[in-house]
Amino acid sequence: MKKFTVAALLLISAHACMAQGPALTVKWTNSLMVSQSTPTLQVVGNPMLRRGASMHDGSFDALKDLGADYVRYVPWFPYPKLAVAELDAPESGKTSWDFSLIDPMTIDFLEATKGHSVIMNFSTIPQWMFKTSYKVPYPKDPNELGWSYGGGSEFRDKTLKELTGYYTRLISWYTKGGFTDEMGKYHRSGYHYQIPYWEVLNEPDLEHNFTPQAYTKIYDAMVSAIHKVSPKTKFVGMALAFEKPGWFEYFLNPANHKSGIKLDMISYHCYANANNNQKFDAYEYTLFDKADNFLNAVSYIENIRKRLSPNTKTDIDELGTFVSDAMRELPITPVYWNLSASVYSYFFIELTKAHIDVIGESQLVGFPTQYPDVSMINYQNNKPNARFWVLKMIKDNIKAGDKLVETSIAANNGDDIAGQGFTNGNSKKVLILNKRNKTVQLKVPPEFKGAKISTIDERSGDDAPVQSVISGDAIELKPFGVCLVTLNYGR
Repeated sequence: MKKFTVAALLLISAHACMAQGPALTVKWTNSLMVSQSTPTLQVVGNPMLRRGASMHDGSFDALKDLGADYVRYVPWFPYPKLAVAELDAPESGKTSWDFSLIDPMTIDFLEATKGHSVIMNFSTIPQWMFKTSYKVPYPKDPNELGWSYGGGSEFRDKTLKELTGYYTRLISWYTKGGFTDEMGKYHRSGYHYQIPYWEVLNEPDLEHNFTPQAYTKIYDAMVSAIHKVSPKTKFVGMALAFEKPGWFEYFLNPANHKSGIKLDMISYHCYANANNNQKFDAYEYTLFDKADNFLNAVSYIENIRKRLSPNTKTDIDELGTFVSDAMRELPITPVYWNLSASVYSYFFIELTKAHIDVIGESQLVGFPTQYPDVSMINYQNNKPNARFWVLKMIKDNIKAGDKLVETSIAANNGDDIAGQGFTNGNSKKVLILNKRNKTVQLKVPPEFKGAKISTIDERSGDDAPVQSVISGDAIELKPFGVCLVTLNYGR
């Protein structure tokens, strides 16, 4: 009878442990590091950001309200008329310079981000500058997709003066009030904006299949030329689509650059994507697994950077998630936006731990045919979605200079929940995210009772985080929910 009682008690105890949910522990006095990270986003130029487009007003209002630094602006090649200011080569004494379609969107961007640092990247090189077997056309309609506007990896002018001349004139248009074209004609803009950062091209490992050697030569030529017209501008290099070690080894080695060329900042990208044949039920595992794989690559790249160019900063300026092609063709399930927001929150925590300087979410506006799965604005109602609200919540509450403190989540059911505590003076905050498509109860320490909690989940939808107060010993995290807990000051 006694043995039976002990066995029964052990069985009951085991079941109790298995049933117990995850528990949060934060050691506020055990500081691990000081954050140097800034959360931000990129804005890709496209027809929905044109004046009069349905998404224009809501998008630029949201961008202005966000007030982020290091915002990346990229007019991009699928819409040549919105991205290239000289679409045809100079000939017969005439040039084709035309900013009439480019200016409205660009000026709206610069005005919405006024007072904050920006990273400008007119990434699309005029196609006529490349040697190709035929003249590459571009759509007459500025809103029509032109995926074929590309190709060629060899410049017709090997001195790169044609290339740098285009970019110095473009930059002069926005910073010097105008420029003199190739035929000696002056074009007046009246603009005198400052460009804190200029990023040299976008995904050169894909868009023109440049080698790291060719790109480094282009980078040096661009930096030298642009500095003559905008001497205070700093530069961001590479903007790679993939984490290719050879690129980092070559570009970050000062010996491979001209004398006097500074390597202010590098950039590269990651999209945690679903496999095309996967159902949404599997996304929660695939996307976070791919995020972890990327984080391993970041660690490797950081070792290269520290060895070769330790004073160079890092901007991971395209972080997003992708759905399958089939899912893009349908209205995307609303809970996906919460999943994507949760993934960005996870990226932010882990990249902050990796000492990454700028952590950029991609992108402000997407819509059907133009990567709808990365949009931070709901293209059906023109309101900021969960991806935007997560960025704003993080940006408004967690700053470079905050201390990361020892934080752990003990659980018997794996790593469904992630979190990180931050302090700054008397401020105590914890960013917590649910990786799974299920509701989870997270046990919190007694000191959390009465703390404020901001939550982004299925209840908040396309609205600001839901505000509440912790009244018990646990908080409920809905599927893919993200919350920020703020403890009362002075505790």
